[in-house]
Amino acid sequence: MARIGVVTFPGSLDDRDAQRAVRLAGGEAVALWHRDADLQGVDAVVLPGGFSYGDYLRAGAIARFAPAMTSVVEAAGQGLPVLGICNGFQVLCESGLLPGALTRNAHLHFVNRDQRLRIESTDSLWTRGYEQGQEVVVPVKNGEGNYVAPAEVLDRLEGEGQVVARYLGSNPNGSVRDIAGIRNARGNVVGIMPHPEHAVEDLTGPGTDGLVFFTSVLQSLVSA
Repeated sequence: MARIGVVTFPGSLDDRDAQRAVRLAGGEAVALWHRDADLQGVDAVVLPGGFSYGDYLRAGAIARFAPAMTSVVEAAGQGLPVLGICNGFQVLCESGLLPGALTRNAHLHFVNRDQRLRIESTDSLWTRGYEQGQEVVVPVKNGEGNYVAPAEVLDRLEGEGQVVARYLGSNPNGSVRDIAGIRNARGNVVGIMPHPEHAVEDLTGPGTDGLVFFTSVLQSLVSA
């Protein structure tokens, strides 16, 4: 059984939800602590949503220096699958694993709602189970989810198929080009602002569209 680590930072809110999503997908969830550089030999890592270190300085800016992140950055460079959700996406950008930044929502309000998305790229370890262009519904909840990047970076992301998901309908935070998630060139690192771990079963979420992120990486690990 593949082991997926979920890092808990001070202020993490969705670490247990991510662990539960891993278990529902058929994996073993491994709790990782931000101050521990040992990733315990996990096969993949999830950086969960929340407000790491209280979002002081900038969202994700302090978490970037956690001992666990030093190990995650090194392992990601060697191909370890890493998924950053919401605050985790912010941490990935602060860590340099993904380009661009997440800033205050354009309307300056926290948003919390079910959100329609279109899956733009299935060329990642975390989205290979979707169909290209598939429309899904996943909750979004953030105050700093406005993705920005220089025009040349955006053009490269678009041209190389690194936009993973795009907002449909009303853009919840003003993200440029309606970008909801991106991946690195290798496809092992994905950052997504909406919360797939909150859409893993009918009882507690808007369907199970988000579960495919977790089953995708487990299938990727089995076939590797």
